[in-house]
Amino acid sequence: MESMVSTSHFRTLKFPRPDTNRLRPSVQWRKRSTVERILVSACLLGAKVRYHGGDAASLHPTLHRWQEEGRLVTACPEVDGGLGTPRPPAEIVGRDAGRGVLAQIAFVRTAAGADVTDQFLAGASMALAAARRNGVRVAILKNGSPSCGSSFVYDGTFSSARTAGLGVTAALLEQNGIRVFSETEIDAAEQWLVDNAICG
Repeated sequence: MESMVSTSHFRTLKFPRPDTNRLRPSVQWRKRSTVERILVSACLLGAKVRYHGGDAASLHPTLHRWQEEGRLVTACPEVDGGLGTPRPPAEIVGRDAGRGVLAQIAFVRTAAGADVTDQFLAGASMALAAARRNGVRVAILKNGSPSCGSSFVYDGTFSSARTAGLGVTAALLEQNGIRVFSETEIDAAEQWLVDNAICG
């Protein structure tokens, strides 16, 4: 807001010498308030973006505290990559799950046989770009998803069989130095941030 006091008045004022001891607490507060951003699957925050049109909302208190602090960067790689909601379920077919898709030795398809690999790769690239823009080092992603799975995905047979591995987005984030945790590992993610805090 524009000041109502004339600039000539300000030139006549004499300000006291700053008390540096009194300033220190506010400087320390500003340093503490510079918080680290975290990438999160949008469905974990209640966005209805899953293939069946629902969400996977997490009630974890740490996640909600981070949200209130404005620390979360949300992404749904499948929607961001151009797939609708709801959409046919898709699974990774081939070796090494998401890493295999990045290496072009696996692909992503629906139960009807439609190849949606390009959309999954596009969404993964967008999630990585968002992470880089925000200086993200940690991601909390929905496990089991062909995009976001961090310890398992489904094996491509559409029989509910699981296989160990990463989703496409999780693999790309990991490949670029971002630590990926599942929605059941939020406490571990918080501890990792504490143990690997960046000193400024």
